[in-house]
Amino acid sequence: MTIHIVLVAPKMPSNTGNIIRLCANSGAQLHLVRPLGFELNDKKLRRAGLDYHEYAHLQVHDDWAMTKQALQAAGCEIITALTTKLSKPFYDYDFSGQTTQHLDSSASNSPSSHHVALVFGSETAGLPEDIRTDIGADNWLRLPMLADSRSLNLSNSVAICLYEVWRQQGFDGDEGRSIGYDTLTVYNPK
Repeated sequence: MTIHIVLVAPKMPSNTGNIIRLCANSGAQLHLVRPLGFELNDKKLRRAGLDYHEYAHLQVHDDWAMTKQALQAAGCEIITALTTKLSKPFYDYDFSGQTTQHLDSSASNSPSSHHVALVFGSETAGLPEDIRTDIGADNWLRLPMLADSRSLNLSNSVAICLYEVWRQQGFDGDEGRSIGYDTLTVYNPK
């Protein structure tokens, strides 16, 4: 199963750089939908992504229609919109494909065969209504927040969602090793 992260009109290069690094480390495919609020060679984008750009699977699309075509061509059967607008809780959604609406009704119901796309709007405007409508209200999800909160940081939201979907997939592809750390020390006051 492949996880696709879609950023529609991202504005902040540092958020996108963080997401590039996240995708490179998790094996997720990243899709950027124009217009972008920065150039792909932006210094802040490169700094936030460190040297992970070469390891990330990144595609840039001119619009949502081209993005959706690319997702379908990649075998993506589950497309969700992350939005605060009339959405259901993210953690109530089954990414195994057992209770979701599929783009291809003839698709296998085996959880290991489903490719998932998580679609996020820009930091300033969120996800446009026409894209939310195209995805369908049954697939509008939101992360839990306190009632007085407006939104979470985009790169944090992507990280939370990506790791939950990957967890539901059994962390497929993880080999149980981390690059850069030999051991993890946990403080135990007892």
